[in-house]
Amino acid sequence: MMARRSNIPSLLDRLPLVRGRIEADADLAPRAWFRTGGLADILFEPADEKDLADFLAATPSDIPVTVIGAGSNLLIRDGGVRGVVVQLGAGFSTIQITDDGIIHAGAGVMDVKLASAARDAGLTGLEFMRGIPGTMGGAARMNAGAFGGEVKDIFAGARGIDRQGRYCDFTPAEAGFAYRHSAFPADVILTRISVHGPPGDRAAISARMAEIAAERSASQPVGARTGGSTFANPLEQKAAGRKAWELIDAAGCRGLRAGGAMVSEKHCNFLINCGTATSADLEQLGEFVRSRVMQHAGIELHWEIQRLGESGGQP
Repeated sequence: MMARRSNIPSLLDRLPLVRGRIEADADLAPRAWFRTGGLADILFEPADEKDLADFLAATPSDIPVTVIGAGSNLLIRDGGVRGVVVQLGAGFSTIQITDDGIIHAGAGVMDVKLASAARDAGLTGLEFMRGIPGTMGGAARMNAGAFGGEVKDIFAGARGIDRQGRYCDFTPAEAGFAYRHSAFPADVILTRISVHGPPGDRAAISARMAEIAAERSASQPVGARTGGSTFANPLEQKAAGRKAWELIDAAGCRGLRAGGAMVSEKHCNFLINCGTATSADLEQLGEFVRSRVMQHAGIELHWEIQRLGESGGQP
């Protein structure tokens, strides 16, 4: 049982009233696909954009604020996360489609739901989102990509709220997309993502989405407790276009274990919680894989999974 923290009542007293949901000493493990991790001092699920903006404007600047999405590409350390963790829920899960083919999606919309909405509207070019787990906010933040597409290919704009509670709008040029990277300010919580796609044939779109789903199921451990691709594909010249999984496999890491964590046999750029893993097990195994690849190939792998919080079994 994780220890409860004595500073929580005083922290709660410093936070404004909200219309959404606030929970103290919130267990974050069920909110991460690895199903590991510690407690958040405070978990806040805002009712809508205004609730979030008002909260940020009135929250003292010395209280850390961290946002999480669906937890699909996230490793929450065992010591938990200090301050306030914001998770965007139902109030950020709407989709609106305009007559000119622009889709406005709340940052909490799941990527697969966006792909389905585009298909239903007869818009093509968004099929690749069927193969990306997580929410649109996280996908935009990291320029997520798979199966030949990236967010930058479909991005039309975004809206967010900064730490002072001010609304911010971003154009494609301001997004500053690069491989698994964007230029959105770190203190901005994205609340709405706008994307576009040209008209297409619904049957062809559906067929492509089915292909992507089948390919993902055949090549990735989709039924396991995992966090998606662990490391980004290296960009340095000596990597010569090699994928992260190829480097991991060549270094003899497929199937390696640390405690309850394992490098997937099916796709070795995925770490798996076999049932008893801690976040420390998963991070230790990931760091060992990085060191083996460096020793074997002289190439440094960089974490694609976002790691949050403090180490240690007790908060």
